[in-house]
Amino acid sequence: MTQKIAKTVGIIAAALLLLLIAAYLYRSFTLSNRATGTNVTGLLITGLISGGLITYLWVQLRNARRSVSGIRSESHTVVEGVKRVFKIVLAEGQLNEIYNYENTKKLLKFIPSTKKALVIVRARVLIGYDVKKCRWEINEEQKKLRLLEFPKPEIFSVETDFNYYYFEDDLFNFIGRNDLQQIQELGKEQVKKAALTSGLMKIAADQMKLLLGEVVTANHWQLENMSLIDDYTYPETTVDLLTS
Repeated sequence: MTQKIAKTVGIIAAALLLLLIAAYLYRSFTLSNRATGTNVTGLLITGLISGGLITYLWVQLRNARRSVSGIRSESHTVVEGVKRVFKIVLAEGQLNEIYNYENTKKLLKFIPSTKKALVIVRARVLIGYDVKKCRWEINEEQKKLRLLEFPKPEIFSVETDFNYYYFEDDLFNFIGRNDLQQIQELGKEQVKKAALTSGLMKIAADQMKLLLGEVVTANHWQLENMSLIDDYTYPETTVDLLTS
């Protein structure tokens, strides 16, 4: 913006300078003394107008520079809530999902209009356990720790990146912002379903058994009922509820 204003000022000043030179030469070689006096007055008026115009543009240029140099940005972080958690991440997976989006509407209730999109979803999934959901009993005399309830591994976070490879729509059923938002939501749900039914759940369970075994053994205790950790799979209906 500043460069454009400076360039405009330079062009106007050069044009006015050429105009004044041409008028001076014309006055010197072609006009009479009376006409010369009239032209001098005209040149003075022209000079005043030109000077005022250049001054105005120069002031606008300075204001533009000040506004650019005076830009400030402020941000305020508001913490809405804080709570204590005891969650352990034990498995991390990189997933690539190909998601095919298709939506069909009927114009005048009988003319089909379809929009399509092909999306590749790249995701980073973290899976672990919420230890606060565990229940156990302790026998200090015999140094035994018996598991009573043990949760299934959970998805703690899903970081997604969407690459759109194909779009197809028409005038009566075009892809808009709401469609892109829906594609991202459905693609993320697809990633969650794949993660909950993948080998990541077994990896998390094995890691948890290894961790608990090392902690208990290091303190010369015994861990009972560890088989509860082996129940890490989700039924298909439960997977649908968790991802919806």
